[in-house]
Amino acid sequence: MRKDFLWGGATAANQSEGGYDRDGRGMAVVDVLPHGENRMPVMKGVMNYKDLPADSFYPGREAVDAYGRYKEDIALFAELGLKCYRFSISWSRIFPTGEETEPNEAGLRFYDNFIDELIKYGIEPVVTICHFDMPLALVERFGSWRSRKVIDCYVRYCGVLFRRYGDRVRYWITFNEINMLMHLPFMGAGICFKEGENVQQVKYQAAHNELVASALATKLAHKISPDIRIGCMLAAGSVYPYSCRPMDVWESMQKDRENYFFIDVQVRGQYPPYAVKFLEKEGIDLEIGADDARILKENTVDFISLSYYNSRCVRSDGQGEASGGNVFASAKNPYLTCSQWGWPIDPLGLRITLNALYDRYQKPLFIVENGLGAIDKPEKDGSIEDDYRIDYLSSHIQAMMQAADEDGVDLIGYTPWGCVDLISATTGEMSKRYGLIYVDKDDTGHGTLNRRKKKSFYWYRDVIASNGECLR
Repeated sequence: MRKDFLWGGATAANQSEGGYDRDGRGMAVVDVLPHGENRMPVMKGVMNYKDLPADSFYPGREAVDAYGRYKEDIALFAELGLKCYRFSISWSRIFPTGEETEPNEAGLRFYDNFIDELIKYGIEPVVTICHFDMPLALVERFGSWRSRKVIDCYVRYCGVLFRRYGDRVRYWITFNEINMLMHLPFMGAGICFKEGENVQQVKYQAAHNELVASALATKLAHKISPDIRIGCMLAAGSVYPYSCRPMDVWESMQKDRENYFFIDVQVRGQYPPYAVKFLEKEGIDLEIGADDARILKENTVDFISLSYYNSRCVRSDGQGEASGGNVFASAKNPYLTCSQWGWPIDPLGLRITLNALYDRYQKPLFIVENGLGAIDKPEKDGSIEDDYRIDYLSSHIQAMMQAADEDGVDLIGYTPWGCVDLISATTGEMSKRYGLIYVDKDDTGHGTLNRRKKKSFYWYRDVIASNGECLR
């Protein structure tokens, strides 16, 4: 791997930070995502969070209290040897309702201190501006991203971040997994559907508004500082045809395009022909501003970031066993084993995905999420022998290195997800752990929140120190 490769780790405010009612932070989307059977209907936007039972438990409100324990966490990241750390900023900590003309200074100071603490240890900050997160007031007032008024709120928020932290933060990501809007609209973009509403129309209008907002943020970042590199992000994973039957191949191509749509616009600066035809076919008539086409064209991203957990598999006849766990529908691939949550484990799929993206765009790539959600059971002496996580990460790092060293893919860095345990976005569970650092907390919210190093912590420390040479 190149000598300046950014080995890191990743978390997000909505799943780790907590402190929802501290120092002037406003309510956010994550604060109304419950644990339990109602979580998925709310995330999909088909159940209104206002209709939840009064005794609902909202795990994101405390999460793992990174807000109060960030210095302890960053000291552990330094011991781990991280070169970079990807985190997100809580929008409602900066603008509690999203509409204020002046930001919340207490929120700004928190991230000043957070970033300075990283830099003190030589860890480069990588910031996600919006990671499944927005002020709940914007959802209630405007219906979230279905309204163009939210674009102005987002750009104002970005401007404050760039001016305040742009001298210390080089890498920025506008939206986390922007394509998740199509699968979990409320979690991804605060979209809650009204009865009788045209769901496709709403989703694609929200998508267009986010794309314009991302382009305007890119324009603003480049204007404020030429050193800022700003990127997009998708939930990636190549879609395999279940068989060589032509209809299966066609179905896999369609699903790939569904994922690539956002990135095609953010990298190439215009709607691809297949998307234009799809919108026409579906009768989706977008509200498009007079300058939107020019804004998109003139403000493309500097790099592409991605999450990769697994590949997918599709068959055109809809038959066969489904692969469980993930929000992306998939047929069960008979050649792959699965995690405890039913996610296929496919390290070669990462190499395939990286090559597909680089062939398509010729832009630097940054793997900002990858990891294995699993149940960790501490031993009597307190140690955590998570060899299954080491196996997963090792095989995926090897595939990543092959893509870079053998295939010529331009890779900026690698930040495995949840380097410290956090709340699962899809299930709201603590038991679905990704971290190299264990956090003492259970699914019901009980625990000391004390941190403890897992076996994978020491393994990844050696990987970083050897620049990927020591994988086993």
